[in-house]
Amino acid sequence: MNWVSITGIIAAVLTTSAFVPQAWKIIKQRKVKDLSLTMYVMMFTGQFCWLIYGLNLNDFPLILANVVGCSLSGTILGFKLFLKD
Repeated sequence: MNWVSITGIIAAVLTTSAFVPQAWKIIKQRKVKDLSLTMYVMMFTGQFCWLIYGLNLNDFPLILANVVGCSLSGTILGFKLFLKD
């Protein structure tokens, strides 16, 4: 494995896992009032586009990172849209 692949994997792990603390806090506290709807719509849409791009390139790290990222940001977005707090 070369340094470019290692860098990509590290970037994917860090940027994807960055959503975990926020998602966990929302699930536990059921509070989303202070979150930006626009930010999560943009983030989910961007990650979904990266996922499509990765699928077209057949790039497994890109696909995996964005499947997980879409799941986490999509969960947060879903709570923001449907949770009334």
